[in-house]
Amino acid sequence: MASVEEDDPMAPASDEGEGDVIMPGAAEDSSEEEEDDEEEARRVREGFIVDEDDDEDDDEERRERRRRRKRVKRQETDDDLEEDDLALLEENTGASFKKKKNRLTRLRRRDGSESPPSHRRANLVVSSDDDLDQDEPRQTIQDLQNIWDNHDDDGQDTDDFIDDSDDPDAMNDQERDERRKKQQQARRKMARARPELTGIDASSWQEIYDVFGDGHDYDYAMEDDDGNEGEYGKAEAKFTDVFEPSAIQNLFLTEDDDLIRVKDAPERMQLASSTLSKTPVITPTLHLSSDELDDAAIWVTPRISKKKAMDYFTPSGELNPFSPQLVEAVTYTLRQLFIEFVEVPFIWHHRRDHLLLFSSGSSPRELLDLKELWRIYALGQKYCSLRDRRRAVAEAYARLKVTDTYYEQDIVPRMESAEVVADTSEWLLMKYKDKRDDEMQFRFHDDNEEEQADVPKHKMPSRISAYEVAKKSVISKLTRDGFGIAAPEIVQNFLSSSNVNFLVEQELNPLVYAEQFVNPDPMQAETPDELLRKARMILATELGKDPLLRAQMRDTFRSEGRVTIHPTDTGILKISEDDPSFSFKYLEHKPIHMMYSDAQFLHMLKAEEKNLVTISISLADEDKGKFERRLMTAFESDSFSESARAWNEQGSLVVREVLEQHLIPMGAKWIREHLRDEVEDALAQRCADELRKARLRVDVTPVTVTGMKEDRPSVLAISWGKGDPHRNVITVVYLDPRGRMREQTQLDNLTVGKFRDEFIDLLRRRQPDVIGISGFNMTTVKLMMKVKEIIHELSTEASSDAKRFENAMIIYVRDEVARLYQHSQRAQDEFSGYTTDTKYCIGLGRYVQSPLNEYAALGSDISTLLLLSDPVETSFKAIDQHLVPQEKLLIWCERVLIDVVNKVGVDINRAVGDAYYQTLLPYVCGLGPRKAQQLVKMIERLGENIINREQFIKSGLLTKSLFINAAGFIRITQQEDPKTQGKFRAEDEHTPDPLDNTRIHPEDYELARKMAMDAVGYDEDDIQDKHPSWVVGLIMDDSDNERKLSELDLDEFAEKLKEANHDLKRFTLDLIKNEFMRPFAEKRSPFPYLSGPEVLTMLSGETTKSLRPHLIVSAVVLQANSRGLRARLDSGLEGPVEIDSLNAPKTLPQKGQTITTVIRSVTSELQTDEFFVHLALVNSDGQTDDKYERSTLPDLFWDGVRYQRDKDLLARKKRAEVDRTRKIIKHPNFHNFNSSQAETFLEKQQRGDVVIRPSSKGADHLAVTWKVEDQLYQHIDVTEVNDPRAYGPQYIIDSAHTYSDLDELIVNHVQAMARKVEELMAHDRYKAGSEDDLHIFLKNSLAANPGKSMYGFTLNRKRPGHFSLCFLANKNSHVQNWPVRVTPESYMLFDAAAVGVPELCDAFKVRHLHESQSQQTTAGSKTPFGAGGRTPARPGNATPGHLSVRQAATPNPYTGAQTPSRYGAPPPAGIPQTAYGYPPNQPQPPYGYQTPGHRPGFPPPGQPPLPAGMNPQRAAMIQQGWQ
Repeated sequence: MASVEEDDPMAPASDEGEGDVIMPGAAEDSSEEEEDDEEEARRVREGFIVDEDDDEDDDEERRERRRRRKRVKRQETDDDLEEDDLALLEENTGASFKKKKNRLTRLRRRDGSESPPSHRRANLVVSSDDDLDQDEPRQTIQDLQNIWDNHDDDGQDTDDFIDDSDDPDAMNDQERDERRKKQQQARRKMARARPELTGIDASSWQEIYDVFGDGHDYDYAMEDDDGNEGEYGKAEAKFTDVFEPSAIQNLFLTEDDDLIRVKDAPERMQLASSTLSKTPVITPTLHLSSDELDDAAIWVTPRISKKKAMDYFTPSGELNPFSPQLVEAVTYTLRQLFIEFVEVPFIWHHRRDHLLLFSSGSSPRELLDLKELWRIYALGQKYCSLRDRRRAVAEAYARLKVTDTYYEQDIVPRMESAEVVADTSEWLLMKYKDKRDDEMQFRFHDDNEEEQADVPKHKMPSRISAYEVAKKSVISKLTRDGFGIAAPEIVQNFLSSSNVNFLVEQELNPLVYAEQFVNPDPMQAETPDELLRKARMILATELGKDPLLRAQMRDTFRSEGRVTIHPTDTGILKISEDDPSFSFKYLEHKPIHMMYSDAQFLHMLKAEEKNLVTISISLADEDKGKFERRLMTAFESDSFSESARAWNEQGSLVVREVLEQHLIPMGAKWIREHLRDEVEDALAQRCADELRKARLRVDVTPVTVTGMKEDRPSVLAISWGKGDPHRNVITVVYLDPRGRMREQTQLDNLTVGKFRDEFIDLLRRRQPDVIGISGFNMTTVKLMMKVKEIIHELSTEASSDAKRFENAMIIYVRDEVARLYQHSQRAQDEFSGYTTDTKYCIGLGRYVQSPLNEYAALGSDISTLLLLSDPVETSFKAIDQHLVPQEKLLIWCERVLIDVVNKVGVDINRAVGDAYYQTLLPYVCGLGPRKAQQLVKMIERLGENIINREQFIKSGLLTKSLFINAAGFIRITQQEDPKTQGKFRAEDEHTPDPLDNTRIHPEDYELARKMAMDAVGYDEDDIQDKHPSWVVGLIMDDSDNERKLSELDLDEFAEKLKEANHDLKRFTLDLIKNEFMRPFAEKRSPFPYLSGPEVLTMLSGETTKSLRPHLIVSAVVLQANSRGLRARLDSGLEGPVEIDSLNAPKTLPQKGQTITTVIRSVTSELQTDEFFVHLALVNSDGQTDDKYERSTLPDLFWDGVRYQRDKDLLARKKRAEVDRTRKIIKHPNFHNFNSSQAETFLEKQQRGDVVIRPSSKGADHLAVTWKVEDQLYQHIDVTEVNDPRAYGPQYIIDSAHTYSDLDELIVNHVQAMARKVEELMAHDRYKAGSEDDLHIFLKNSLAANPGKSMYGFTLNRKRPGHFSLCFLANKNSHVQNWPVRVTPESYMLFDAAAVGVPELCDAFKVRHLHESQSQQTTAGSKTPFGAGGRTPARPGNATPGHLSVRQAATPNPYTGAQTPSRYGAPPPAGIPQTAYGYPPNQPQPPYGYQTPGHRPGFPPPGQPPLPAGMNPQRAAMIQQGWQ
């Protein structure tokens, strides 16, 4: 047996277990006895290593680590059996044991092994498999034991037990010996190379081990769940385990982001939402086939815009002759978008030849503009969704295996909207429900249908409607033969100009004919009238579900719908004349087609959410009657017989039922959502237009100053903040033309002293191109005046810089973006050590240098800007912007940024090196935030600038689709002299190309080179052996290039290209010509400087609307002397106050006094920096003018009758309130409040607190308001009666609740109900929130427990003092609501009283059980134990259930009577009382003392009594069903 040396530091680690050491060269044997001895020795050795200073926790950790090592040891020992061991096992057991493939073979051949490798072998294998392609070896954990080992190998002692016999490539003995010698030499060499370890003996190593350990003390932390240890044995750490999900999403590191990056399609085409959204919605890339293009174009073209449809597709349209060309242009656009996968900017800039109609001798006609291209893209997405839905319906129809001529010939050709497709799906489900039920079995793709046929099918739960029951009965024949025509035939007659289907007239009278279908069973018999009613219901349902008839009703509502507004009681009081909602408060029958151009309908929806108004959408009587007559004509009889007239009357009843119960409710609901979507889209588009061209113009150039050294100016941004001289300093920031902050300082003032000198020194040193000033209030005007004064002094000095300061540009800077930037995370990351005022100034300077860059850097915050103003020429106002959903607004704003960025282009090399400029890159065509991020990282890995556009493909930076989209918009500035291009060859990869700094797309480079050759008069021989674009550089640098290019006949050139290649390139030729003369020429509008009113609005917040003349405003007097008054408004705007000599006050206001003034006029002169308002003291006429100016004008469709009626009613109530002598009661809870004041008073009080107040019902009434819950108050009407038989007044709430004084009422009524409310709210079945929240909770709970039934309680917000009991019986049922009324004594579930919450739950379960049983009985039969009977109750007026220890009535604190027993009078003395008030062993009546109610006794006579004990079904339901 091999001996084991203890703790030899010179020995390498054994493969048998980490931490075991053996002597070098010691023979290893595979015998079982030696393994046991070695294991025992290891245990003894570990047992001697004990640190007495370790506490119990350390001992526990050590024991756990040892157990893990033992487990690994056993696993490795079992796995590493040698051939002798296997042979011995085969002899003793008779089984066959194959030796697993040796690890060396696996390492050498890189193939799999069935046996799990040991830890050290696993390290070697994994390292070899993973790092074959890497030059540097992976580092492994080193310890003191293998310090002499060659780290490029895993140890040499493994050669003794590796069997290479199975490996043909294995080395022979001689090779192994040579290898061992080399390894020994290498170890000696390493030892000599590390002199600090030489001369250390074994005892010294032992001391080192005692102090520092053997390097394996914490190996247990590297183990995985299976017990494997080591660096490669543990699970690989992922960034998802380190970072928060929100951080991962913000960094675009999710799996969805990876999928977007990998796919060769524009990023925006892979998202259903905007890339600016914080919650992007990923969608599959929409695709159209070539066969679908024509149908898509026909569907899209009429929907582009109403004006487009009228101009091109009406016979009298101005552009009707060009309609085929328009359809062709739309078809081409759809092909580019959904087949070629290029974005809108690419089509607009590089495919516009297909959007223009060229004619000789005239300018080209534009068929589609940029906005219409975006519209086509949105419509194309809708068409793809419609196509997918059509396919789903077609597949569902094919699975039915039926032939329906009406569906195939009439419905399918008219499925042109998602609504029609949805209606068709519902119609098929209704018509072929029996066939569809057979297909509802769940199958997998690999299921055998023959085997499945033998398996019994499970019955799918379903709800059977009255229509299905009637359709399966004989009533179906009554409907078919009685009316003589089917529903589809009626619809065909309705849609055609004349009836194409004729009914088969019934000779018998409807009642006579219906008598034939009466059931002979008297127990199930129905009257003929009832049978006719069900027959009408069948036909009405089939007509109401018909998709074509429903489409006609939607069209009718779209064109003829009317909107009427009814104010609620709250709205009548709260909507005043100066409220924006006042314009439609009494709207009457306003046509819907007039509501698409403004945001009025969105305001209506907002007011309806606040419970101020109710929106009613209907058809005018004339339009409704027209539709009704048309539908009636489709199946009425032309005969004059009595039976025909009677059947026509039945038909008219069917038509009314169809309209009232099906079509009109459906149409009103649909037009409501349709109008909302259309108005939101129009409003969002208007916001985008404002962002592009109006107030916040993004499509503008930077500030341009004569003498600028670069394309952007250097800026000195100055701000005084809020302008408080005691708190705020003047912040000055200088930015260089690249937007980098070079200097910043803070000055106390600019008047005199060192601060003024410092500012002047800064101006002289930096000499900025532009000085931008802004701030937060009107004190900024004083700062502007002071800066202008200093600049003027510098310009008049006799110095070389005087001329430069003379032309210095000093402007007010719009600060919307800077205000967002100063508090943004982006500013914190860039300038974390600076104040917010400094960041604000940086934002100002960057806006001056590039408005586009600043808006692009905002990201999703761009939707927070106020994009709309209040101009006269538009119907959308600034107040409307908040009505647009943020996601929709982001989509439109992003489109603006995409258009402008691609118009300007992005310098890719600058974007890689400048993080601020890099914010433009995601808006490049084809890219997005994820793909732009990836592109930047890949370029950074290259370690060099991009030389030409070909490098994007050759270096794998962009895929094919992305390169086609983005290449024409990525600029590569040329560093080389174009004249030196001749020395470069075409095959040179790092050759700059002058065309790469133009808007010309690489696919048109050959065309551009041909034009350049023609312009300079060269041919192919002249440019041989030169770079193909060398001639392009010549023409671009030619001073006479404009003349040479103008001499080219581009029209003829374009015709030749069209004839030769069928290419439309006329617009492209003009593009090339312009780019040759001015590459990437500026196409944006000049920078918009602020006007005087805009500066006034920016600094004060006042608008032209808030400063209208005749408005009354309050002001604070600043000066009061003989020369007059000067006052300041709350906004900081100052101005003189005019005093009318006729209405002058006796004493003038003093300084600091607040006065009431009226606005006369406003002055805002930008050149002189004069901003003030002219005020005057208010006279009697001013009140009237102010009221008129502030009032909201009513709509044209105003119902003055209703307005005047409600106005008079309010006036009468107000007069009655004033005239009536309010009742005064001496009670601490009495307050002279109305209902609103009482609720406001109780808002901060506790639940159950009370306010007693006068009642509007008269002097003999009081109103008691008590707080049920936050924002929920119950108002109780109390009648005060002076009963001569009593000692005082009686306070009557109802017949069951009368009290002798208010204290008794509060304690025994209000507080008792409050305790009942608290008791139910404390129950585990109570859920806070609304009923909708409880519904969602029940559905989620049922989804988690499908076999259960769910119920819960919540407060009824519409009926204070009530709860809503919501329950969900099963997954196929709907959530039902039952009211629970709270009384001082009990909870009332309908007419059943429950003294406690457990009793209430039991009463609910019993009632639901009885109602479920009654629904299962046949028609006409009685519910078991009596339908309508009272809830079974125990004696004492209590619903049976769990016992409750709560008293039924609150003791009266004003009487000495004992609290009554829970169930009536107390039992006689000496008789023990049970839980229900009866002595033991005395029989109890089963259903005595029932809850009072209107229902008959329970159970009814003739029915068998309930068995003793609980009903088994009810018990099973309580035990299993209701949870």
